[in-house]
Amino acid sequence: MFSVIIPLYNKATYVEKAIRSVLNQTYQESELIVVNDGSTDDPFKNLEFRIQNSEFNELTLNKKIRIINQENQGVSTARNNGVKVANYDYIAFLDADDWWEPTYLEEMKGLIETFPEAGIYGTSYYKVKNGKMIRANIGVEEGFVRGSINYCKVYANTMYQPLWTGATILKKTIFESEQGFKPALKLGEDFDLWLRVAMKYPVAFLNKPLAYYNQDVELANRAIGEKYYKPREHMLFTDYGELNNNNDFKRLYEVLAVYGLLPYYLFGKNKKEVDVLLSGIHWKDHAFKYRLYYLIFPKFIVKFWFCLKNIASKVKSKK
Repeated sequence: MFSVIIPLYNKATYVEKAIRSVLNQTYQESELIVVNDGSTDDPFKNLEFRIQNSEFNELTLNKKIRIINQENQGVSTARNNGVKVANYDYIAFLDADDWWEPTYLEEMKGLIETFPEAGIYGTSYYKVKNGKMIRANIGVEEGFVRGSINYCKVYANTMYQPLWTGATILKKTIFESEQGFKPALKLGEDFDLWLRVAMKYPVAFLNKPLAYYNQDVELANRAIGEKYYKPREHMLFTDYGELNNNNDFKRLYEVLAVYGLLPYYLFGKNKKEVDVLLSGIHWKDHAFKYRLYYLIFPKFIVKFWFCLKNIASKVKSKK
């Protein structure tokens, strides 16, 4: 039923835990495809040691795991190439530094059977930060257990992704019809695809945390960190065309923009594109602090404030 795709680039320290969490699922009709995207840290050395010492079942490995080696082409191409060789009807994604609860696939199977008309399925998750597990504050109404959701509205409510890559499954036919992830995008490639699907098909959601989003990975090995992306690489600079006529999308996009564009605004990155986007923001619809950051305080004051916050965060993480 499920083809699980793990893109892998220089995460040798973490990938074994991700693989174990797939192999230890209570629901076993699945395959695992690991796409090694030109790693330079010998990611399978430790795994091979475990296999030789019988900590993995070799028969299960031979049947369930396929490893694809490719030159480094980025996470989108790695995932797309994994889907191309997938044998099952539903595609599940898991990054090499994240992991699942043992019942993840079983409970997602139940969600699919309950809502067969949906095109994409998600479940809640935990963020792992500074060694602590924080349940994602998904923006569904109180008491919501499972059902169809308005993706844009739910996302905009709390800024927690209702469809996070490590807790999202979709039909292979839909993935193919949307031509998968856009390789040019380096930030938000998952958002871009989930959005395209969610605006065409029902979204089914299970409000139960069954996956773990590891944010304690070294910044050098994360897509999100102290990086700036060119306009063509960043989902906020994407032209969403007719979606801009959808009020729910416009609300979500503005919420993401006032948050995500702030470092670009403060440090003059992609200035032309940022100025155009900010000129279209309806500031009265957003938290007053953003008016302070963008419209009232001088940039040097806001920069100083965020430098202090960054230092405090790094000190806290080292304790």
